[in-house]
Amino acid sequence: MQSFKIIQPSPILRSYIRHYWILESDMINATTERTFPLGCIQIFFHKKKQLFSQTYHKMQPQNFICGQENGYTDICANGDIEMLVVVFQPYAAKIFFRQPLSLFQGENIAIEDVEDRELTELTHKIADTENNIHCINLIEQFLLHRLVACSDYNIDRLSTVIQNINLNPYLDVCKLANTACLSTKQFTRVFTEYIGTSPKKFLRIIRVQRSLFLLQQNPQYNFAQVAYSCGFSDQSHMIRDFKLFTGYTPLEYLSVYTPISDYFSDS
Repeated sequence: MQSFKIIQPSPILRSYIRHYWILESDMINATTERTFPLGCIQIFFHKKKQLFSQTYHKMQPQNFICGQENGYTDICANGDIEMLVVVFQPYAAKIFFRQPLSLFQGENIAIEDVEDRELTELTHKIADTENNIHCINLIEQFLLHRLVACSDYNIDRLSTVIQNINLNPYLDVCKLANTACLSTKQFTRVFTEYIGTSPKKFLRIIRVQRSLFLLQQNPQYNFAQVAYSCGFSDQSHMIRDFKLFTGYTPLEYLSVYTPISDYFSDS
């Protein structure tokens, strides 16, 4: 038996949090799922059994910050699973953490290793709270406390940059730097610190997510048309990045999965 719920944040946090999700499962047989780079920083709280990463040959930490991912990951679940996940807006996680988010890139960093006393205390409260809605309330109290205590002018400029990326697949780093009113060098530094990966890598992730969204709308789309619509230079470029981030060519992917973009389906 499995239960999956998406919960929307309170109105004051909607500019910073995409959503929360809760997964509960008591699977008897092990199942494996492949995850793809989403373009968002996430916090995972395992209340019961942790998941095993077949890609990295190790268990996930009990509670961890998931940085911007560099490629796909195969995750194995087996037994009694209960987990809560916070999914930040791409530009917003930095406001709640003290470190540059580039430090988390390609990593699942255990919360006890982050050296954040309040965040560690939150994990203890969640572990001691049975009702998951109450757990979400605890998470929101933590986030609201951090939000009140922080003011950051870069968040507004990066929010505008991300909105432009979401709407226009043909942007490059120079155009984005102009939008942010920064030099290309300054923009790359600020973007990487706040988003958790370089502008070029983020654009590649979002192009693949956009291609998934187009195929989600119509799996019969011509791949050359998808490549053009998503800002790839050509079809071979799309296939190369698609395989890097999903492990499949578009044709192979469609033979295994029903296409869905977790990024654009909830933007």
